[in-house]
Amino acid sequence: MSTSTYPLRRLLVGVIALSVLIAGLALAQDDPCGGFDRPIMFAELDYDSVNILTEVARFVLEEGFGCATDAIPGTTLPLLQGSIRGDIDVTMEVWTDNTPDFWREELAAGTVRELSPVFDDASQGFFVPRYLVEGDAERGIEALAPDLRSVFDLPQYAELFRDPEQPDKGRFYNCVIGWYCEGVNNVKMVVYGLDEYFTNFTPGTGVALETTMETAFVRGEPWLGYYWEPTGILGRLDMLRLDEPPYDEACFEHMDSMTDTPERATEACDYPVVVAVVALGANFADVAPADVEAFLDAMYVPTALINEMLAYMEENDVGTDAAAMELLRSNPDAWTPWLAGADTSVLERVRAALD
Repeated sequence: MSTSTYPLRRLLVGVIALSVLIAGLALAQDDPCGGFDRPIMFAELDYDSVNILTEVARFVLEEGFGCATDAIPGTTLPLLQGSIRGDIDVTMEVWTDNTPDFWREELAAGTVRELSPVFDDASQGFFVPRYLVEGDAERGIEALAPDLRSVFDLPQYAELFRDPEQPDKGRFYNCVIGWYCEGVNNVKMVVYGLDEYFTNFTPGTGVALETTMETAFVRGEPWLGYYWEPTGILGRLDMLRLDEPPYDEACFEHMDSMTDTPERATEACDYPVVVAVVALGANFADVAPADVEAFLDAMYVPTALINEMLAYMEENDVGTDAAAMELLRSNPDAWTPWLAGADTSVLERVRAALD
Protein backbone atom coordinates (compact mmCIF):
# COMPACT_ATOMS: atom_id res chain seq x y z
CA MET A 1 0.00 0.00 0.00
CA SER A 2 1.25 3.47 -0.80
CA THR A 3 2.50 5.45 2.19
CA SER A 4 0.65 8.41 0.74
CA THR A 5 -2.54 7.01 2.29
CA TYR A 6 -1.18 7.26 5.89
CA PRO A 7 -1.95 10.97 6.38
CA LEU A 8 -5.49 10.37 5.13
CA ARG A 9 -5.96 7.46 7.54
CA ARG A 10 -4.60 9.54 10.44
CA LEU A 11 -7.01 12.32 9.54
CA LEU A 12 -9.90 9.87 9.39
CA VAL A 13 -8.99 8.44 12.83
CA GLY A 14 -8.77 11.96 14.24
CA VAL A 15 -12.17 12.91 12.84
CA ILE A 16 -13.74 9.77 14.32
CA ALA A 17 -12.15 10.43 17.73
CA LEU A 18 -13.36 14.03 17.68
CA SER A 19 -16.85 12.89 16.70
CA VAL A 20 -16.92 10.44 19.61
CA LEU A 21 -15.81 13.19 22.01
CA ILE A 22 -18.44 15.62 20.74
CA ALA A 23 -21.10 12.93 20.93
CA GLY A 24 -20.07 12.18 24.51
CA LEU A 25 -20.26 15.82 25.48
CA ALA A 26 -23.63 16.17 23.80
CA LEU A 27 -24.88 13.11 25.65
CA ALA A 28 -23.66 14.58 28.94
CA GLN A 29 -25.66 17.74 28.23
CA ASP A 30 -28.78 15.90 27.00
CA ASP A 31 -30.08 15.69 30.58
CA PRO A 32 -29.36 19.06 32.22
CA CYS A 33 -30.85 19.65 35.66
CA GLY A 34 -31.60 15.93 36.03
CA GLY A 35 -34.22 16.20 33.30
CA PHE A 36 -36.23 18.88 35.10
CA ASP A 37 -37.71 20.77 32.15
CA ARG A 38 -38.90 24.08 33.57
CA PRO A 39 -37.32 26.92 35.57
CA ILE A 40 -36.94 26.29 39.30
CA MET A 41 -38.84 29.15 40.93
CA PHE A 42 -37.28 30.76 44.02
CA ALA A 43 -38.85 33.03 46.63
CA GLU A 44 -37.27 36.48 46.45
CA LEU A 45 -37.98 37.83 49.92
CA ASP A 46 -37.64 41.41 51.11
CA TYR A 47 -34.49 41.08 53.20
CA ASP A 48 -30.89 40.63 52.14
CA SER A 49 -29.68 37.56 54.03
CA VAL A 50 -32.10 35.21 52.27
CA ASN A 51 -31.46 36.81 48.90
CA ILE A 52 -27.70 36.24 49.21
CA LEU A 53 -28.44 32.56 49.82
CA THR A 54 -30.89 32.55 46.91
CA GLU A 55 -28.35 34.09 44.53
CA VAL A 56 -25.75 31.53 45.60
CA ALA A 57 -28.12 28.60 45.05
CA ARG A 58 -29.31 29.91 41.65
CA PHE A 59 -25.74 30.40 40.44
CA VAL A 60 -24.70 26.85 41.37
CA LEU A 61 -27.85 25.34 39.87
CA GLU A 62 -27.52 27.29 36.63
CA GLU A 63 -23.77 26.99 36.11
CA GLY A 64 -23.16 23.62 37.71
CA PHE A 65 -26.32 21.59 37.07
CA GLY A 66 -27.54 23.33 33.92
CA CYS A 67 -30.87 24.28 35.49
CA ALA A 68 -32.99 27.26 34.52
CA THR A 69 -34.09 29.35 37.51
CA ASP A 70 -36.31 32.34 38.19
CA ALA A 71 -37.66 34.19 41.24
CA ILE A 72 -40.91 35.75 42.41
CA PRO A 73 -40.51 38.81 44.70
CA GLY A 74 -42.67 39.35 47.75
CA THR A 75 -42.91 39.22 51.53
CA THR A 76 -42.79 36.18 53.79
CA LEU A 77 -46.45 35.23 54.28
CA PRO A 78 -47.60 35.59 50.64
CA LEU A 79 -44.56 33.67 49.40
CA LEU A 80 -45.10 30.86 51.91
CA GLN A 81 -48.68 30.67 50.66
CA GLY A 82 -47.29 30.61 47.11
CA SER A 83 -45.10 27.68 48.09
CA ILE A 84 -48.16 25.79 49.31
CA ARG A 85 -50.01 26.55 46.04
CA GLY A 86 -47.00 25.39 44.04
CA ASP A 87 -46.02 28.79 42.64
CA ILE A 88 -42.74 28.73 44.57
CA ASP A 89 -40.35 25.78 44.38
CA VAL A 90 -37.58 26.81 46.78
CA THR A 91 -37.44 29.18 49.74
CA MET A 92 -33.90 29.48 51.04
CA GLU A 93 -34.55 30.78 54.56
CA VAL A 94 -37.58 29.67 56.58
CA TRP A 95 -37.18 30.42 60.30
CA THR A 96 -38.46 27.30 62.05
CA ASP A 97 -39.55 29.13 65.21
CA ASN A 98 -41.33 31.86 63.30
CA THR A 99 -43.63 30.09 60.83
CA PRO A 100 -47.41 30.66 60.70
CA ASP A 101 -49.93 27.97 61.61
CA PHE A 102 -50.97 27.45 57.99
CA TRP A 103 -47.39 26.53 57.05
CA ARG A 104 -47.01 24.05 59.90
CA GLU A 105 -50.31 22.41 58.92
CA GLU A 106 -49.22 21.94 55.30
CA LEU A 107 -45.81 20.74 56.44
CA ALA A 108 -47.43 18.07 58.59
CA ALA A 109 -49.67 17.08 55.67
CA GLY A 110 -46.64 16.68 53.39
CA THR A 111 -47.71 19.40 50.95
CA VAL A 112 -44.38 21.15 51.44
CA ARG A 113 -41.08 19.88 52.79
CA GLU A 114 -38.27 21.37 54.86
CA LEU A 115 -34.68 20.31 54.27
CA SER A 116 -31.69 20.66 56.58
CA PRO A 117 -30.80 24.00 58.22
CA VAL A 118 -29.08 26.52 55.99
CA PHE A 119 -27.95 28.13 59.25
CA ASP A 120 -28.63 27.20 62.87
CA ASP A 121 -26.53 29.58 64.95
CA ALA A 122 -28.12 33.03 64.66
CA SER A 123 -28.68 34.83 67.94
CA GLN A 124 -30.56 37.82 69.29
CA GLY A 125 -30.32 39.52 72.63
CA PHE A 126 -28.72 42.36 74.61
CA PHE A 127 -25.44 43.65 73.17
CA VAL A 128 -22.64 46.00 74.23
CA PRO A 129 -19.45 46.93 72.34
CA ARG A 130 -16.70 44.45 73.10
CA TYR A 131 -14.25 47.29 73.84
CA LEU A 132 -16.43 48.25 76.80
CA VAL A 133 -15.54 44.96 78.50
CA GLU A 134 -12.15 44.10 77.02
CA GLY A 135 -10.81 47.48 75.92
CA ASP A 136 -9.23 48.22 72.55
CA ALA A 137 -5.53 49.08 72.70
CA GLU A 138 -5.39 49.95 69.01
CA ARG A 139 -8.06 52.61 69.47
CA GLY A 140 -6.79 53.67 72.87
CA ILE A 141 -9.99 52.57 74.62
CA GLU A 142 -9.84 51.27 78.18
CA ALA A 143 -12.20 48.61 79.49
CA LEU A 144 -14.78 50.58 81.47
CA ALA A 145 -16.84 47.51 82.45
CA PRO A 146 -14.31 44.68 82.82
CA ASP A 147 -16.65 42.51 84.90
CA LEU A 148 -19.69 42.90 82.66
CA ARG A 149 -20.74 39.46 81.46
CA SER A 150 -24.43 39.06 82.21
CA VAL A 151 -27.61 41.12 82.17
CA PHE A 152 -27.52 40.86 85.95
CA ASP A 153 -24.22 42.78 86.01
CA LEU A 154 -25.77 45.78 84.28
CA PRO A 155 -27.09 47.69 87.33
CA GLN A 156 -23.56 48.33 88.62
CA TYR A 157 -22.64 49.92 85.27
CA ALA A 158 -25.85 51.86 84.63
CA GLU A 159 -24.10 55.24 84.86
CA LEU A 160 -21.93 54.34 81.85
CA PHE A 161 -25.05 54.28 79.68
CA ARG A 162 -26.50 57.52 81.07
CA ASP A 163 -29.72 58.63 79.37
CA PRO A 164 -29.31 62.32 78.40
CA GLU A 165 -33.02 62.88 78.96
CA GLN A 166 -33.06 61.15 82.36
CA PRO A 167 -29.48 61.32 83.70
CA ASP A 168 -30.20 59.37 86.88
CA LYS A 169 -30.70 56.24 84.76
CA GLY A 170 -28.93 54.44 81.97
CA ARG A 171 -30.53 54.02 78.55
CA PHE A 172 -31.44 50.66 77.04
CA TYR A 173 -32.19 50.69 73.30
CA ASN A 174 -35.09 48.29 72.85
CA CYS A 175 -36.33 46.59 69.70
CA VAL A 176 -38.23 48.75 67.18
CA ILE A 177 -41.56 49.96 68.50
CA GLY A 178 -44.39 47.61 67.52
CA TRP A 179 -42.14 44.63 66.74
CA TYR A 180 -42.73 41.41 68.65
CA CYS A 181 -39.30 41.58 70.27
CA GLU A 182 -40.20 44.91 71.90
CA GLY A 183 -42.82 43.21 74.04
CA VAL A 184 -40.51 40.32 74.97
CA ASN A 185 -37.77 42.77 75.95
CA ASN A 186 -40.23 44.74 78.08
CA VAL A 187 -40.82 41.57 80.09
CA LYS A 188 -37.09 40.95 80.41
CA MET A 189 -36.44 44.46 81.66
CA VAL A 190 -38.91 43.93 84.52
CA VAL A 191 -37.91 40.40 85.50
CA TYR A 192 -34.17 41.14 85.31
CA GLY A 193 -34.73 44.18 87.51
CA LEU A 194 -33.31 46.54 84.89
CA ASP A 195 -36.32 48.86 84.75
CA GLU A 196 -35.15 50.40 88.05
CA TYR A 197 -31.80 51.40 86.55
CA PHE A 198 -32.49 51.97 82.84
CA THR A 199 -34.98 53.82 80.68
CA ASN A 200 -36.58 51.70 77.99
CA PHE A 201 -36.02 53.59 74.73
CA THR A 202 -37.84 52.27 71.65
CA PRO A 203 -36.55 53.52 68.27
CA GLY A 204 -39.12 54.09 65.54
CA THR A 205 -37.30 52.13 62.81
CA GLY A 206 -34.62 49.51 62.35
CA VAL A 207 -32.39 52.13 60.71
CA ALA A 208 -32.73 54.39 63.75
CA LEU A 209 -31.74 51.54 66.09
CA GLU A 210 -28.75 50.64 63.91
CA THR A 211 -27.64 54.28 63.79
CA THR A 212 -27.51 54.56 67.58
CA MET A 213 -25.22 51.52 67.77
CA GLU A 214 -22.94 52.62 64.95
CA THR A 215 -22.64 56.20 66.21
CA ALA A 216 -21.63 55.05 69.69
CA PHE A 217 -19.19 52.49 68.27
CA VAL A 218 -17.44 54.99 66.00
CA ARG A 219 -17.02 57.34 68.96
CA GLY A 220 -15.83 54.55 71.25
CA GLU A 221 -18.69 55.21 73.67
CA PRO A 222 -20.84 52.83 75.74
CA TRP A 223 -24.00 51.45 74.16
CA LEU A 224 -26.55 48.93 75.42
CA GLY A 225 -29.39 47.54 73.38
CA TYR A 226 -31.17 44.73 71.64
CA TYR A 227 -30.05 43.43 68.26
CA TRP A 228 -30.24 40.30 66.13
CA GLU A 229 -28.46 38.41 63.38
CA PRO A 230 -27.82 37.77 60.58
CA THR A 231 -27.25 41.49 60.02
CA GLY A 232 -24.57 43.54 58.33
CA ILE A 233 -23.86 45.71 61.33
CA LEU A 234 -22.91 42.69 63.47
CA GLY A 235 -20.61 41.70 60.64
CA ARG A 236 -18.91 45.11 60.76
CA LEU A 237 -18.87 45.95 64.48
CA ASP A 238 -17.37 43.80 67.23
CA MET A 239 -20.25 43.51 69.67
CA LEU A 240 -20.59 41.26 72.72
CA ARG A 241 -23.88 39.55 73.61
CA LEU A 242 -24.59 39.46 77.34
CA ASP A 243 -25.46 36.21 79.07
CA GLU A 244 -29.04 35.54 80.12
CA PRO A 245 -30.75 32.57 81.77
CA PRO A 246 -30.79 29.83 79.12
CA TYR A 247 -33.74 29.51 76.80
CA ASP A 248 -36.56 27.37 78.10
CA GLU A 249 -39.76 26.73 76.16
CA ALA A 250 -42.06 27.11 79.16
CA CYS A 251 -40.28 30.29 80.22
CA PHE A 252 -40.60 31.77 76.75
CA GLU A 253 -44.29 30.91 76.60
CA HIS A 254 -44.70 32.75 79.90
CA MET A 255 -42.94 35.82 78.51
CA ASP A 256 -45.10 35.68 75.41
CA SER A 257 -48.23 35.68 77.56
CA MET A 258 -47.01 38.68 79.56
CA THR A 259 -46.08 41.10 76.75
CA ASP A 260 -49.19 43.21 77.40
CA THR A 261 -48.65 43.22 81.17
CA PRO A 262 -44.87 42.95 81.72
CA GLU A 263 -45.17 44.15 85.32
CA ARG A 264 -46.89 40.85 86.18
CA ALA A 265 -44.19 38.62 84.69
CA THR A 266 -42.20 36.33 86.97
CA GLU A 267 -39.87 34.55 84.53
CA ALA A 268 -37.53 35.59 81.74
CA CYS A 269 -34.85 33.86 79.72
CA ASP A 270 -32.79 34.01 76.55
CA TYR A 271 -34.21 33.98 73.04
CA PRO A 272 -33.98 30.66 71.21
CA VAL A 273 -31.17 30.30 68.72
CA VAL A 274 -32.53 31.02 65.25
CA VAL A 275 -32.64 28.02 62.93
CA ALA A 276 -33.50 28.55 59.26
CA VAL A 277 -34.13 25.76 56.76
CA VAL A 278 -34.48 25.43 53.00
CA ALA A 279 -38.09 24.64 52.03
CA LEU A 280 -39.46 22.93 48.92
CA GLY A 281 -42.86 23.92 47.55
CA ALA A 282 -45.84 21.78 46.61
CA ASN A 283 -45.05 21.28 42.91
CA PHE A 284 -41.37 20.60 43.54
CA ALA A 285 -41.15 18.58 46.75
CA ASP A 286 -41.93 15.25 45.07
CA VAL A 287 -40.29 15.82 41.68
CA ALA A 288 -37.04 17.62 42.50
CA PRO A 289 -34.07 15.90 40.81
CA ALA A 290 -32.14 13.89 43.39
CA ASP A 291 -28.81 15.69 42.79
CA VAL A 292 -30.49 19.10 42.96
CA GLU A 293 -32.24 18.28 46.22
CA ALA A 294 -29.04 16.83 47.67
CA PHE A 295 -27.24 20.08 46.89
CA LEU A 296 -29.97 22.24 48.45
CA ASP A 297 -30.07 19.95 51.49
CA ALA A 298 -26.29 20.25 51.93
CA MET A 299 -26.19 24.05 51.71
CA TYR A 300 -25.03 25.43 55.06
CA VAL A 301 -23.70 28.93 55.65
CA PRO A 302 -22.62 29.93 59.20
CA THR A 303 -24.29 33.09 60.46
CA ALA A 304 -20.91 34.78 60.89
CA LEU A 305 -20.28 34.38 57.15
CA ILE A 306 -23.73 35.76 56.29
CA ASN A 307 -23.01 38.74 58.57
CA GLU A 308 -19.71 39.20 56.75
CA MET A 309 -21.41 39.21 53.34
CA LEU A 310 -24.08 41.66 54.53
CA ALA A 311 -21.27 43.92 55.75
CA TYR A 312 -19.57 43.49 52.36
CA MET A 313 -22.72 44.80 50.69
CA GLU A 314 -22.85 47.86 52.93
CA GLU A 315 -19.17 48.68 52.71
CA ASN A 316 -19.02 48.32 48.91
CA ASP A 317 -22.52 49.56 48.07
CA VAL A 318 -23.36 46.44 46.06
CA GLY A 319 -26.34 44.11 45.81
CA THR A 320 -26.99 40.57 46.91
CA ASP A 321 -25.77 39.18 43.58
CA ALA A 322 -22.31 40.68 44.12
CA ALA A 323 -22.28 39.45 47.72
CA ALA A 324 -23.13 35.93 46.51
CA MET A 325 -20.21 35.98 44.09
CA GLU A 326 -17.90 37.24 46.84
CA LEU A 327 -19.03 34.40 49.10
CA LEU A 328 -18.35 31.79 46.43
CA ARG A 329 -15.02 33.23 45.27
CA SER A 330 -13.61 33.90 48.73
CA ASN A 331 -14.89 30.85 50.62
CA PRO A 332 -14.42 27.70 48.52
CA ASP A 333 -13.95 25.60 51.65
CA ALA A 334 -17.44 26.61 52.76
CA TRP A 335 -19.31 25.63 49.59
CA THR A 336 -17.42 22.83 47.87
CA PRO A 337 -18.72 20.24 50.41
CA TRP A 338 -22.26 21.05 49.20
CA LEU A 339 -21.41 19.27 45.95
CA ALA A 340 -19.72 16.22 47.46
CA GLY A 341 -22.50 13.93 46.23
CA ALA A 342 -22.76 15.37 42.73
CA ASP A 343 -20.79 14.41 39.65
CA THR A 344 -17.34 16.00 39.68
CA SER A 345 -18.18 17.85 36.47
CA VAL A 346 -20.70 19.97 38.43
CA LEU A 347 -17.97 21.30 40.69
CA GLU A 348 -15.67 21.88 37.73
CA ARG A 349 -18.32 23.90 35.89
CA VAL A 350 -19.03 26.07 38.94
CA ARG A 351 -15.33 26.76 39.43
CA ALA A 352 -14.93 27.63 35.75
CA ALA A 353 -17.89 30.04 35.90
CA LEU A 354 -16.30 31.83 38.88
CA ASP A 355 -13.01 32.45 37.04
